[in-house]
Amino acid sequence: MRRVLCSTVAAFGLAFGTLAFAANEVVSSADAPEAIGPYSQAIKSGNMMFLSGQIPIDPKTKKLMNEASIEDQTKLVFDNLKAVLAANGMTLSNVVMSSVFMKDLNDFAKMNAVYATYFTSAPPARQTVEVARLPRDVKIEISFIAVK
Repeated sequence: MRRVLCSTVAAFGLAFGTLAFAANEVVSSADAPEAIGPYSQAIKSGNMMFLSGQIPIDPKTKKLMNEASIEDQTKLVFDNLKAVLAANGMTLSNVVMSSVFMKDLNDFAKMNAVYATYFTSAPPARQTVEVARLPRDVKIEISFIAVK
C-alpha cells in the first residue's frame, strides 16, 4: 500500500510539476497589434499558451477600430488572435478556453453569430461577460487559452 501511494504521489507531482516548472516563453506576432502595456501577446508554458486579450486594432495601420460594428470588431479580434496562435504553430482548433468581454451584452447575438463562424465544430469552453469599460472604449476584447 505504501509503495502504491508513493508511486501515485510521484506521478501526480511529475504530471503537474511539469507545468509549474516549465520555462515560460514569450510568444508574439508582427501580424497582431503590439501590446499596449506591460504584458506579452502570449505566454507559452509547457504545451499550453495563454493569449492576452486582443482588442480591434488593425496591426498593419495600428488604427483602432472602436467605431466599427460589433461584427467587424469581433472579426478583427479573431484575426489578431489567430496571428498569435500561428506564431506558436497553433490554430483555433487548439483553443480550449475563450473569455469574451463585451461593452454591451445587447450585442451578444451579433457577436455570437460571428464567433460561431470561427468555431464550427467542438467550440472551446467560454465565458462571456459585460464590463463597464474596455481599453480604448472598444466594444469587445477576447482572450484564449490553447493547448498543443
